Amino acid sequence: MLEIIEQGGPVMIPLLLCSLVSLTIILERSIFWVLIDLRRGAQLAEQVLESCRRGEWDAVRGQAAGTRNRIVAMLVKGVVHRDYAPSKAMESAATDEINKMRRYMGILDTIITVAPLLGILGTVLGIIQSFDMLGTGGLDHPQAVTRGIAQALITTAAGLGIAIFTVFAFNIFNAKIENAAFMLESYATRLEIVLEKAAVDCAPRERNGDETRIAGAA
Repeated sequence: MLEIIEQGGPVMIPLLLCSLVSLTIILERSIFWVLIDLRRGAQLAEQVLESCRRGEWDAVRGQAAGTRNRIVAMLVKGVVHRDYAPSKAMESAATDEINKMRRYMGILDTIITVAPLLGILGTVLGIIQSFDMLGTGGLDHPQAVTRGIAQALITTAAGLGIAIFTVFAFNIFNAKIENAAFMLESYATRLEIVLEKAAVDCAPRERNGDETRIAGAA
C-alpha cells in the first residue's frame, strides 16, 4: 500500500485524505441510522396515535417517556402544542430531525466530485513527467517514462475508486433520508387529522353545554 502511494506521487496525499474522511463519515452515518431505526418505533407511534384518538393526552407523555424515537418525539411536540399551531410545532421538529440526518452529506457529495478531479490532476502530472523524462533522456531511460505513466494510472484509479465507493453510500443515505421524511410527514398528517376531529367533536358538546346553561338561566 505504501509503495502504491509513493508511486502515485504527491496527488495521492489528498486522495488518501479524501478516502479517510469518506470512510469516517460513512461509518458514523451507518451507526447513526442503525441507532435511530424509525421502523423500530412504529408500534409505539401507533400507540401514541391511538391515545390521541381517545383524548388521553396525559397517557401520551407516559408512553413517550424515555424513548428516543424521532417520530414519537415529533408527535409529542404536536400534542403539547395541540391548542395552538400543532402542525407548525411538528414541522419544526421534523425539520430539525431531517437536518440531523443530512449532516455530513455535503462533504460526501464534495468528495464524489473532487476525488476523480484529483485523479485526473495526477494523470496530467504523470504524463507531463513522462514527456519531460522522454525529452531529457530520450529512449535511453524507459523506466523513467513508465514511472510517470504508472503515476498517471494509479491516481486515476484511486480517484475513481474513492468516488465509486462514496457514491454508493451517499445514495443509500439519501434514500434513507427521503424515506424518513415521508414517514415523519405521514405520521404528522395522521395526528393533524386526529386533532382536527377532536376539535370538531368538542365543539358541539361545548355548544350544547352553553345552550343548557342559557335555558336554565331563563
